[in-house]
Amino acid sequence: MTTKRAAVFDIDGTLVDTNYLHAVAWWESFRQAGHRVPLRDIHRAVGLSGGDLLDHLLGEDRDHDQDQQITGAHYTLYATHFERLSALAGAGELLRTLAGRDWGIVLATSASGAELSALRGVIDADDVVLGVTSADDVADGKPAPDPVRQARELADVPSEHAVFVGDSVWDMEAAARDGVVPVAVLSGGIPRADLEAAGAHAVYRDTADLLAHLDQSPFADTP
Repeated sequence: MTTKRAAVFDIDGTLVDTNYLHAVAWWESFRQAGHRVPLRDIHRAVGLSGGDLLDHLLGEDRDHDQDQQITGAHYTLYATHFERLSALAGAGELLRTLAGRDWGIVLATSASGAELSALRGVIDADDVVLGVTSADDVADGKPAPDPVRQARELADVPSEHAVFVGDSVWDMEAAARDGVVPVAVLSGGIPRADLEAAGAHAVYRDTADLLAHLDQSPFADTP
């Protein structure tokens, strides 16, 4: 009998080319609230949930009365791109190939609602996706292990039978904390060295590169 295995994927920067759109939207929302935050710092924080991102960039001792204004502005600005989002090369094909090899496909993201619907639409692989965990489903976002664990449990597999693919340091840390195999892609713009330092077992240019080397990847080594 085939052992159940789970392939858990982050979405932003991993399957869909959104990280720089998020960074610019956050930059403008901070500017509107009177904060000057360098784009470089914002980019490296993308992947954290909204509240954690604000803590990381503005500090926990900030004026929390502005939080709703800032996160609302970010969503409004980012939403203007929903109709023009595009999947990264090989994203949908990778999910379908793994599903054809009896991997349970689950998505783990901080997105929810209309944003998540837009992302799933451009990936165009819902027919092979077992489920999705969003920001609404967990108490703590990445780098806490909760999103990865919740996604893995949707596929009903233990951590040793799961691989997580993401593009950020937060993704790698969350996967490592849950005990799944962390695999990174560079399509989110984070340096290889940072991803490896955060626990990545292997690093690929993007999902197309991972697909091309699938038989030599951690997916080939996972029971």
